Amino acid sequence: MINNDRLIRLRYALDLKNDEMVEIFELGGMKVTKEEVGEMLTKPNDSYSDDLDEEETVDHETVERFLNGLIIYKRGKQEPKPGQPEQPALSGDEWINNVLLKKLRIALKLTSEDMLEVFDQAGVHVTKGQLSALLRKKGHKHYKECGDKFARSFLKGLTMKYRG
Repeated sequence: MINNDRLIRLRYALDLKNDEMVEIFELGGMKVTKEEVGEMLTKPNDSYSDDLDEEETVDHETVERFLNGLIIYKRGKQEPKPGQPEQPALSGDEWINNVLLKKLRIALKLTSEDMLEVFDQAGVHVTKGQLSALLRKKGHKHYKECGDKFARSFLKGLTMKYRG
């Protein structure tokens, strides 16, 4: 799954308008126009070929900035604690699907049970242990990379929950 697809699916699941997308990107520290958002929300080839053939026009940092902005948009800006940097550092090499799950959990105030229910609505059975492994920090001995199937299923379940 490419990053454009992640943004498209997330926008649809949460029923966000272009104006809201621009605002969310600004809250995440990225200045974009409606036209740029429109470009991000299109698949590069507009074909239904395998995702491996498609080139991403949206990078991981853009997706992460959007998710950071979504947290602020949904929950409000949190004041940093003394000695803590104001903006958390971007995760770098961490798998983008794991970041997606973590940040959506925070933004939408989802508990582990809520997340398991979202997966179940999409027809994917995930255990608490599997979910815990997906939400761990990279480098932890029980950390597991979240594959595209899980991320796609989670976004599908969110669509069913919020739009169904």
